[in-house]
Amino acid sequence: MFWRNFIIGSILLLPLASVQAGAAVAPHLEKATFAGGCFWCMQPPFEQIEGVKEVYAGYTGGTKVNPTYEEVSSGNTGHLESVEVTYDPSKVSYSKLLDVFWKQINPTDAGGQFVDRGSSYKTAIFYHNEEQKKLAEESKKKLEQSGRFDKPIVTEIRQAGPFYRAEDYHQDYWKKNPVRYKFYRYDSGRDQFLAKIWGKDKEMNATKTEDTYVKPSKEELKRMLTPLQYKVTQEEGTEPAFRNEYWDNKQAGIYVDIVSGEPLFSSLDKYDSGTGWPSFTKPLEPGNIMEKEDRGWFMMRTEIRSKHGDSHLGHVFNDGPKPIGLRYCMNSASLKFIPKEDLVKDGYGKYVKLFEK
Repeated sequence: MFWRNFIIGSILLLPLASVQAGAAVAPHLEKATFAGGCFWCMQPPFEQIEGVKEVYAGYTGGTKVNPTYEEVSSGNTGHLESVEVTYDPSKVSYSKLLDVFWKQINPTDAGGQFVDRGSSYKTAIFYHNEEQKKLAEESKKKLEQSGRFDKPIVTEIRQAGPFYRAEDYHQDYWKKNPVRYKFYRYDSGRDQFLAKIWGKDKEMNATKTEDTYVKPSKEELKRMLTPLQYKVTQEEGTEPAFRNEYWDNKQAGIYVDIVSGEPLFSSLDKYDSGTGWPSFTKPLEPGNIMEKEDRGWFMMRTEIRSKHGDSHLGHVFNDGPKPIGLRYCMNSASLKFIPKEDLVKDGYGKYVKLFEK
């Protein structure tokens, strides 16, 4: 006891300047809580904002202490599926978070959100102090007056109470189960609705980042890919020339990896090489293109693979058009084409400007 008190007392007697010089000043963090239907879809938009430190999926607004997912889903606890956002107000404002929130939901739906129905999927803003309440009310009023929606906005503004974190398997579901998440999100109708309402100014909705581009397990790949797609991407196969999906595609848009979704090529760099396979003069995102020596078929070639999906895409040759002189000869079976009209909806909104005249 003597030595513990002596050590504590010695620390307290250190000059204040010495303590301050050796310690980093922790940022002042605040919390924001939003309910926007399925919390799987509400975590990604906030996690991608500079100044946001962490985002947890959970339950709030009800009476049950430490509720489970099954209890909340039953509608008997009064809780709403929500996200708790911890952020640095010196880097991102609460008003910015409110703007992101409104662009993820249908605020006119009183019965749930998109495919998820019931009271636990209703929308709400849970304020933590009077300033947040004031800003939330102002943002709601501004949205009502904008005329963007032809129905009344029913999103409630409520005082924050206890927030209970959801089970571990719900946290960052979009990262842990990217394929299932993509299918769920698209099938829910959320992105289609938001693209219709917000259009080009829906920058924060479902924007893909490098964390999104994940290679699924072998079992998932066999379920999601056709036999030809699997053979080409996973077993370095080659599809028939002139008998593949994109060799003669002239639509405007981008080509992404069929496995991971990472952007690879643009229609702006596509040309008719006469080979019967889609050919490009350069990559859209060079960082997503990996080169590998290929000594198969009794010749030396440069294989092209995707960085995140590790998919076999094709080969690159030095007989392309000037001034670059390269021909990226790809397999259609390795690619998915995203038309320019669907770029925002599918999470590739950053590339819209490439096709604006």
